[in-house]
Amino acid sequence: MIKLTQKILIALLFISSSHTYALSVNQMAPDFTLPSSAKQNVRLAELRGQVIMLNFWATWCNPCRVEIPHLQDLYNQYKNIGFTVIGVNIDNNKTKATRMARNLGAKFPILFDNTQTVSKLYSIKAMPFTLLIDRDGRIREIFYGYKPGYEKKYSDAIRKLLRE
Repeated sequence: MIKLTQKILIALLFISSSHTYALSVNQMAPDFTLPSSAKQNVRLAELRGQVIMLNFWATWCNPCRVEIPHLQDLYNQYKNIGFTVIGVNIDNNKTKATRMARNLGAKFPILFDNTQTVSKLYSIKAMPFTLLIDRDGRIREIFYGYKPGYEKKYSDAIRKLLRE
């Protein structure tokens, strides 16, 4: 009952929030440090020089389940030319999140925001929530939710940023 109540509260938070977003294109991506599934902390600022896809997701989010394999495909396609995907899980159960990521074939870094501190910093209003960050650390694209076909938009935007 508690887990279901927590999921409902989080879902209501996303639904009832205003559609005014604190982040904007061309602003610097807020820096943060989070623990990873590789048992080490990852700091966003230390990834400067790469094009970064920052994807916030949750185990209870069905569109996230559909999207993760597509993110893995993008990671595989562009990882050797200056691109990375960072998945930020917002659940409070790291084991469940790690199992889901593994089952969906995610090999890109998974970070854990189990206190939702970074999610609040980024004013997350939808799941999944994806940002593309350029080599200088600026937010260049913001995507709310996921629908089939977004991976084409992602790929086009990634290629553009990699050419800069």
